Amino acid sequence: MHTQPFRGVLPALTTPFLPVEGIDHSFLAEHARAMFAAGCAGLIPLGSLGESATLTFDEKLAVLRTLLAVAGDKPITPGIAALSTQEAVRLARAAEELGCKGLMVLPAYVHKGPRQEHHAHVAAVLRSVRLPCMLYNNPIAYGVDFTTEWIAQLAEEHGNLVAVKESSGDARRVTALQARCGDRLAALVGLDDMVVEGVAAGAVGWVAGLVNALPRESVALFELVRTRGPASARSLYEWFLPLLRLDVVPEFVQLIKLVQQELGMGTERVRPPRLPLSGAAREAALSTIRAALSVRPKVDA
Repeated sequence: MHTQPFRGVLPALTTPFLPVEGIDHSFLAEHARAMFAAGCAGLIPLGSLGESATLTFDEKLAVLRTLLAVAGDKPITPGIAALSTQEAVRLARAAEELGCKGLMVLPAYVHKGPRQEHHAHVAAVLRSVRLPCMLYNNPIAYGVDFTTEWIAQLAEEHGNLVAVKESSGDARRVTALQARCGDRLAALVGLDDMVVEGVAAGAVGWVAGLVNALPRESVALFELVRTRGPASARSLYEWFLPLLRLDVVPEFVQLIKLVQQELGMGTERVRPPRLPLSGAAREAALSTIRAALSVRPKVDA
């Protein structure tokens, strides 16, 4: 029986960069501590929001070492994504050796092959480690849709697949997974602007983006829905939604980092080919961000 590190609010952690080049490990450690202090249950680095595709293998391991040094008993569960199955397996094994407590497994970057190829890729990663794993289903971003029956098949074949990050945008997937798999698999919300709907449907966790800038509000929102139901979270959710919707557009990395910068929780520096927002797009984003922050609600510390 595998332990379950995939519950509660789990930041899809952004990767902070230095002004010239390289990762700002000092800020990364500080940022991780801030997430934990706000009540986050663990951290998920090296995902799409973490700009994993632009990091070298050695940089990824350095990120994990920094986070593991400050995590204590909180789980660090990195995203495992690569262009090749060989590289994904190598990263998964390295993360396990370093002491990570779980993995988030993605389909191979770029590849748009048939189902059997995606199945083989994910299966190879799952077989390569003993850690509990969460499958990341994001058909819009990655061009492959892991249906409920497909996920159930993977879970039957691999006992360490214990959770699914559901980012299809369809909250019915949560109830379908429960109906098919019961407590065997945990469902987590993967899109910021459907957290209330997903948790109300039975999701037990939220892999969150805006939490990088607004951790206390994110934890408060999740806990309200989890413990008292959607109606109790309505006011906070309505305030938060204009910001949460920044997570579901192509420029989500730049936008979330811009919110971080506005709140003193980071900078808007990204790694090319991404560039910081500029011109009218940046002004429109700042207008949305500042309008929301001007009426920022107080939440319990």
